[in-house]
Amino acid sequence: MDFEGIDMLDLFAGTGGIGLECVSRGAREVTAVELAHVQQNWIIACCKQLGIRNLSLIRGDVFKFLSSCRAKYDLIFADPPYALEQLPTLPDVILKTDSILKPDGWLVIEHGKDTDFTTHPRHVETRTYGSVHFSFFQ
Repeated sequence: MDFEGIDMLDLFAGTGGIGLECVSRGAREVTAVELAHVQQNWIIACCKQLGIRNLSLIRGDVFKFLSSCRAKYDLIFADPPYALEQLPTLPDVILKTDSILKPDGWLVIEHGKDTDFTTHPRHVETRTYGSVHFSFFQ
């Protein structure tokens, strides 16, 4: 994917590393959603230190954000806790009828070996790097 000019959503952003990487590769706008205060403060400090103005931090719960989000994104990256109870339903929550994913956009979900999305109708592939799995949806 060419990151130049894309709109990206970083769900369960943690320290914001994925969103910051997209900014460094030319993303137009990055929205990061994170619930934990320590990680929120880290993202704010990194953006301030690096002079980044095109990363917006949403302080709160990912599922509440998704229930009210009306923006559309070229790339959605989600790195939820591997033991998250709602993890199996995450693709459906994001890819619902009025999807926040733009046509030809990509959803990437990071997960552990115990989660299998291969039967999801919009699943394209899963890549494995050690114990980390990335499932790709369109």
